[in-house]
Parts: sequence; C-alpha cells; structure tokens
Amino acid sequence: MAFIKQTSPHAHNKAAGISQTGDVMRLVALATIPGLIALSYFFGPGTLINVVMAATMAMGFEALVLKLRNRPIAFYLQDYSALVTGVLLGLALPPYCPWWIVAIGVFTAIVMAKHLYGGMGYNPFNPAMVGYVVLLISFPIEMTQWAAPRTVLAEGQALVGPISALGQIWFGQTVDGYTGATPLDLFKQNTGFLVEHFYASEPTFNTARWAGAGWEWANIGFLLGGCFLLYKRVFTWHAPVSMLFTLALMSALFYDGGSSTSGGSPLLHLLSGATMLGAFFIVTDPVTSAVSNKGRMIYGAAIGILIYVIRVWGNYPDAVAFAVLLMNFAAPFIDYYTLPRTYGHTEVRKATEKKD
Repeated sequence: MAFIKQTSPHAHNKAAGISQTGDVMRLVALATIPGLIALSYFFGPGTLINVVMAATMAMGFEALVLKLRNRPIAFYLQDYSALVTGVLLGLALPPYCPWWIVAIGVFTAIVMAKHLYGGMGYNPFNPAMVGYVVLLISFPIEMTQWAAPRTVLAEGQALVGPISALGQIWFGQTVDGYTGATPLDLFKQNTGFLVEHFYASEPTFNTARWAGAGWEWANIGFLLGGCFLLYKRVFTWHAPVSMLFTLALMSALFYDGGSSTSGGSPLLHLLSGATMLGAFFIVTDPVTSAVSNKGRMIYGAAIGILIYVIRVWGNYPDAVAFAVLLMNFAAPFIDYYTLPRTYGHTEVRKATEKKD
C-alpha cells in the first residue's frame, strides 16, 4: 500500500515524495496558491499581505514559545505547521484589516490554541479556526468589513494598490468605496425579494456566474488545491466529500424554488464564503478530526449540516469556523464509536466490547 497514515499528524507516502510532516505542510501551503491568486485578483493585494504577515508572525510566535519551553527551535519550525496555520488564518481574514487584528489572531492560534495544549499533535481544536472565531466575536466590525470585488466597483474605480493597502493596514488610512458585504451576508439580509429578483438587483450576484462575484472563483481555486492534495494522497476524500455533499443536500432540500425566505441554492453555499477552504484545508486537519474513514465521513457530514444550520438560521452568515470547532469537540466521541480495525483482525473493534 503506497499511503500509510500513522498516528496524527504523521504521514508517509514515499511514492508522492511525502515522508514527514514538513513535506505534508509544504504541499498544503502550496495548494492554497490558486485560491490566493483568485482572492488577490478580485479583491486586491490585501489577502496576500494578510497571508505574508500572518505566516511571518506565526513563525515568530512559534519560535518564541519554543524558546520559552526550552525546545529546539529549528527542529520544530521545520515541520511548517505554524506556517500553514498563519497562511490559513491570513486567507480567512478580510483584506485590509488592521495589522493588530492579524497579530491577535495569530497569537491566539499559535500560543493559546496550540502550545497551551502541548504543541502540535496535542491541540484538540483547529488553531486557525480558534484564532478566527476569537477575532470574529471580539472585533465584529473589523471582521465584517470585506473588500468589494473588482466587478462591482464604480466605473473608473480601480482596486486598492499595494501602497494604499499597506497604509490602510498599518496606519488606518481608510479608502472609501472599497468595502462591501459578502454574498452570504447580502443573501441573509434579503427579506422581500424572490431569489431571482434579488440576484438581478445586486451587483455582487448579477456580475457573477454561479454565486458571488470573486467568491465563486476563490472557492474554485481552493477546490483545485484540494484536488491536488487528494491526488498527492495527503488526506483521504471521506471528510471533505462528506461535508460538501451534506451541505449541498441540505441547501437543495430547503431551497424551496427561490422564494423570499429561501435558504439559498446549493451553488450559493458551495461557492460562497469559506466552503472549499474549509472542506479541503480545515476539515482535513489530521490532529483535530476523526481517525477512521467511517468516522471522517460522520465528522464531515455533521460539519456540513452545522454550516447550513448556522448560515441560514443562526446569526453568522459564514459558519465554517464555528461548525469545525463544534465538531472538534465531538471528534473523540466519534472515534470512540468508529474504532478502526486492529491490525491482524478481520472485524472492526467495538468501543463497548470488553478486553480479555
């Protein structure tokens, strides 16, 4: 068998050039590039700046904590887990958010959500999502000021340039006319229009093909990155496919043909927000997810259900982070009842069976 996954987060796949954790993390970081390119094209350089800042800060905080813990800094930095945490958090944050938002989020992710539990392999919750949720609850205004995509800007108006972006991020120089609500936010605010009429009246939707302008291509970019990771057998298909299928099924069941109270079509939910980023880069975290293939399917399906429930009937339009953290709580419970087959045995173990 070419791919053998051992106790998380260690993976070995010599045929694909994967022999240690650092190889896996480099591939994960590389796979985010298509989504990052799409975000940068439609929303400007803000996301790229976020990613660079967050990744740099994450490595810095990691080195500082390792120093305080008397651990070999160079050895642990080479697993690139801190780098990936910074990249994922930077991708999730709104472009052009203040630098201190990035710093607080990264500190929370690396120091509190990771090292306070003992470091990589011991954290029960996904560090990037912990950082994101802490920021969203603590600074809702800064975390909901997303940049408007290039397709909805006024005639003659261009995206924010690198110099203006740095001025806004580091010195708070606000650039008017460049912020807008996300597609999921806009859809949640619709209270009187049929979906067809609402799409026709909103530039974010009528300048897009399937979901929201810019967001649909960013999600396709992360989907491509996820397929690359599946091809490299960095993780199995069970959790991401289960999550996406369940989210699509829920949105299809409650779509109701597009009335004014519709929860949104499957395409809206699959290609808006952080759906694909969550499915292929967050849900597949080997440390905080379920262990067995059956457990991963249950884990992914539950996340898909929670995402839809929170998006449609909750207060947060994009619910990936909350859904993931809630299921991080349940992952040990899922593992308990979906124990993998013991090596050398033909039957799956039962959690309630007594040992001889």
